Amino acid sequence: MFDSLKRRELLALLGIGVGSALLRPALLPRGLAVAANPGAGRPFTPVPYPLPLANDGLNASQQRAAYSQITLADGVVVPEGFRADVVASWGEPLGNGRFGFNNDYLAFNALGTDKALLTVNFEYISARVWADAYAEVIGTALPLPALAARLGQLQGDLPWDTLAENDPLRRMVLQVATAAMADLGIGVCTIERQADGSWKRRPGRHDRRITGLSGWADPAQRLAVSGPAREVFSLNKRLGYDDGLGDGIIGSFANCAGGQTPWGTVLSAEENFHNQVAEAVFADGSAAPPSQRPFVYDGNKLEGLGQPFGLAGNKYGWMVEIDPFQPQRPPIKHSWLGRFRHEAVAIKAQRAQPLIVYSGCDRYGGHLYRFVSESVVQDPQDRANSRLFEQGHLEVARFSEDGSGQWIRLAPQTPIQPQYPSHYDQWGVPMATVLPHTDRRRPGSERFASDEAVDRYRQRFQTLADLYPAPGQGQSKGQSPSQAQLGAILIDAHLAANAVGATATARPEDTEIDPASGDLLIAFTAGGSDSEGRADPAIFHGPARQASWPHGWIMRLADEAPAASRFRWRMVATGGLPWQGGMGFANPDNLAIDPAGNLWMVTDRLGGRDGEIFGNNSCWLLPAQGAAAGEPLCFATAPAESEFTGPCFDPAGKTLFLAVQHPGETNGIRAVPQAAAQAAGASEAQAYTLSDRDGQPFEQLRWVPLGSNWPAGPGRPPRPAVVAIRRQSGARLLET
Repeated sequence: MFDSLKRRELLALLGIGVGSALLRPALLPRGLAVAANPGAGRPFTPVPYPLPLANDGLNASQQRAAYSQITLADGVVVPEGFRADVVASWGEPLGNGRFGFNNDYLAFNALGTDKALLTVNFEYISARVWADAYAEVIGTALPLPALAARLGQLQGDLPWDTLAENDPLRRMVLQVATAAMADLGIGVCTIERQADGSWKRRPGRHDRRITGLSGWADPAQRLAVSGPAREVFSLNKRLGYDDGLGDGIIGSFANCAGGQTPWGTVLSAEENFHNQVAEAVFADGSAAPPSQRPFVYDGNKLEGLGQPFGLAGNKYGWMVEIDPFQPQRPPIKHSWLGRFRHEAVAIKAQRAQPLIVYSGCDRYGGHLYRFVSESVVQDPQDRANSRLFEQGHLEVARFSEDGSGQWIRLAPQTPIQPQYPSHYDQWGVPMATVLPHTDRRRPGSERFASDEAVDRYRQRFQTLADLYPAPGQGQSKGQSPSQAQLGAILIDAHLAANAVGATATARPEDTEIDPASGDLLIAFTAGGSDSEGRADPAIFHGPARQASWPHGWIMRLADEAPAASRFRWRMVATGGLPWQGGMGFANPDNLAIDPAGNLWMVTDRLGGRDGEIFGNNSCWLLPAQGAAAGEPLCFATAPAESEFTGPCFDPAGKTLFLAVQHPGETNGIRAVPQAAAQAAGASEAQAYTLSDRDGQPFEQLRWVPLGSNWPAGPGRPPRPAVVAIRRQSGARLLET
């Protein structure tokens, strides 16, 4: 259960010195004992959670009674005395478009005391819910059943390039793909605080939508790019696909996590772009043809949206900067920050120091990256700091088991020294080494199953310059040929990082700078593997040194000095079941630090039986001060088949904003429940074996909603939406 070691870990997570903190009686570890008064010093009473926790105030027999039968809710559950109000939901008008689907990252920019701009990411389409609800929410019908039937006849082989302009299939694909792209990207909306403390949307001059097709119909709306990739996009001759747009970029999509700069702009991370466009690139950084990521719709999956529009895959997977206060300023994709499945961005801007940006690649075996600007910050709040993104270098992390690590620069002269497959043998798990393809006239990667094969690769390619040769003179416009070479490396950052021996990590989904220490907090969502990669079990292993641990961790990382090449790291929280060595939550995803310095976390539990035991996704508070410091408190649980994302706060600390993403994603629209929660079609029974605080197993019967009706109510289709959570009294969130 939640023993003294775990309490110490959470105090370390919050940057509290364990030695001094544990001298205070209020912070003595509880071990397995029941707290005499578990509510003392807490800012709220935690919401019901489906698992026994050491700090739930119950003895073993009380836990067995309390948790033997439970019913999960299809709604946002918050503590007594709080309320959650919907601020914006999918389909509502916004700027020159609509509020998009599957809202993710949120950024709050104040416009005075009671008015603000809320910047929102729209990540992807949950095909089943989107299709079932589209006509009701948007007010027009799409030919989705006919399209799925026609594509089914083709068995997934869409001959897009040979379809005639008047072919009905072509028209259906364009209609559906255009509608889906309108629901992706970034939005800025104006919100106002009402007299009762609630927040409402109000149309404002800053309201704006950047969609997946911004600039398709109007070239003036295209996105810009900074840094070396700009020259790659402008090559006159290339190995791969040319979209004919030069350095112009159509739209942004797969916008997941993000971050705010001290000077008021917002960074939006393009994560799973590979679902919509081809990810693989050639040695010169040019894109694979759009046909390598064909359009797909089968009722459950809607992907390959870039193919009907001929989008070049190398223009997606970037960090996008948007200025919420300047609607006329085009968003910029900053290529010095690298192209990969971007999640997690944390910005450190200190006077007289380089600008540092940390980011992660959310995939099994993805890496942790750091950008360091060439010039230094003069004033952290100066809007001119955006220019610092335009010149610098990108580094990738290599972790050592002793808690040390180093940043490796992704540059032409960096040696090739990939991880050997034999490294994984001691953990009893197979893992091939994935590297840029040996045939440099081909895009993508190649797998190497033996150390001998990797050695032969290293003999042929000794530095990144050998893998990404500079184009010849006269082949590019604008900058020097060496910039195109750097651009190719940055465009293929994940494979380049594999080649130089970066550590394969456990899906880094968020990064936050601890304002007290300047350390970096990193949420690694899950350790394990898929067909593309594996987290290194030497760094990412379970409490009993399991090679695969699906429940995640939070790490604290400290550079030895600003922009130094060495760092120290330590795990400070482990997800998982309490009786298996975890903290009780699963799959930490987004992190946020409130104005008082407390850490908040939302979860994104994985599918399958290992994840379902944790129930609906949740939002947790880890107080940094007071009697409850270091104690994980469940603040809210999410609607059925959804997750919370993008936690952010108003400056007064009175409101927590959360995005509710993909409600009902697995089972769609929930059947109208009858009087009994277990009505057929509305819920299903699930059975789990749990453990009480004495370590004794007991059985739990759990009623789980099938699908969702949130937020509209029974029988209605679910809709992704943003909620504002506040105290009904109008006090700050954490006032006791």
